[in-house]
Amino acid sequence: MAEDNNQSTGGNDQAAGQQNQQQLQFALQRIYVKDISFEAPNSPAVFQQPFKPKVSLDLNTSNQQVGDGLYEVVVKVTAQVAHAENGNTSFLVEVEQAGLFRIGGIEGERLEHTLGAFCPNVLFPYARECIDNLVNRGGFPPLMLAPVNFEALYLQKKQRAAEGAAQQSGETTQ
Repeated sequence: MAEDNNQSTGGNDQAAGQQNQQQLQFALQRIYVKDISFEAPNSPAVFQQPFKPKVSLDLNTSNQQVGDGLYEVVVKVTAQVAHAENGNTSFLVEVEQAGLFRIGGIEGERLEHTLGAFCPNVLFPYARECIDNLVNRGGFPPLMLAPVNFEALYLQKKQRAAEGAAQQSGETTQ
């Protein structure tokens, strides 16, 4: 009899788990380039000297709700490559890689985490490929950006926000 009770309880737990899974929804609707730019301001002179790059990279993410359960997430990558010795800009490339995500059953901190870390992880390889292609078409070797840990960046952003809030509350109490 004890076995019968355990099995039926397990069945109820399984049914509850299936209901939770049915309520959670995450689907990539579309991936697209929102903005793209490539500049080689010192060409063709830049091709007449040895290529000694000094890379400056800027990475940002943003998101916004664009419909009921529909979110746009954007990963913006800006890379400026200058000659290491004379500082002249070899090229500047900027890509805003975006995606539409349908998300349901996720709220609060979990939704924020999904939009701030998980979705950018999905989009970044597309941005990286786009940048490599643009740079190559500009006559330069591919930039080959390293993978980015958006999970760590998200946690750092949350920590900075918490520290900023703590400092503000400390200032108002003094």
